[in-house]
Amino acid sequence: MIFPEHLNEGDTIGVISPAGPADPEKTTRAADWLKSLGFQIRLGRHIFDRAAYLAGTDEARLEDVHTMFADNEVKAIVCARGGYGSARFVDKIDFSLIGAHPKIFWGYSDITYLHTAIRQETGLVTFHGPMLASDMAEDDVPMLSKQLFSQLFQPISLRYDESIGPLTILSPGSASGYLVGGNLSLLVSSLGTSFEIDTRRKLLLIEDVDEAPYRVDSMLNQLRLAGKLAQAAGFVIGNFKYDKALDDEAGNFDPIFEHYLGNLHKPVLKGLMIGHCQPHFAVPLGTEALLDADRKQLWIQPGVC
Repeated sequence: MIFPEHLNEGDTIGVISPAGPADPEKTTRAADWLKSLGFQIRLGRHIFDRAAYLAGTDEARLEDVHTMFADNEVKAIVCARGGYGSARFVDKIDFSLIGAHPKIFWGYSDITYLHTAIRQETGLVTFHGPMLASDMAEDDVPMLSKQLFSQLFQPISLRYDESIGPLTILSPGSASGYLVGGNLSLLVSSLGTSFEIDTRRKLLLIEDVDEAPYRVDSMLNQLRLAGKLAQAAGFVIGNFKYDKALDDEAGNFDPIFEHYLGNLHKPVLKGLMIGHCQPHFAVPLGTEALLDADRKQLWIQPGVC
């Protein structure tokens, strides 16, 4: 794996919108917070473009990705929001450019597709964390969400346990491997493509939002049929939330997780505040991690050098 260099005070952080359009006011407000930490901010040329549900054309969004990676003054790239659209240009990314200019890349949700493609094509460790316009622009952002940005400032090992919130053991045991994954629907959409998620001997992180239980069931079944669940070493279940449930049972994902993951004889830990939630526990993807379901702990090695 390739580890990006950590940030130093005064470094420049680039901000882009590879998927859906970002709100200018919220993006500026959150960028001001990064400035208060001592960083310079460089907005992508097309960050506020809009084409229906996309942040401008595919060519414009791809241009911002390439420009930020090629710019040696930019030491980290943070996405303003998710939405939809990253996969539309993933096959046109110049991965040799990214490999020649490795740097911090941060986001989640639709950005999962870019995390998977970049890691598997270049070996670069990237970061699954809250985005500026959609997560970090409000006055009441939990301190934990802000504090987890500190893993970019120096190599820091992370530990997630019940001091952060209650966790549930769906299957006991322990396993180690690279932590990979992210948004469940984006992982499933990679199947059958050149950027299909590789789960072999990996700890697979899954999270999602506004997906009905039958949809989560269908997606996990597709991963099962593709062999991705059997190949994984263990499972980390982040935040799943469905507010449109008509009754309590309709919004209960536990039987689904137990059906697909509980009988694999691999450790499964549920309830981590990772994903579409606050606080949002940001994690590096592609680093070594240890999942100890028996002790309800997840240890993750640093994502920067």
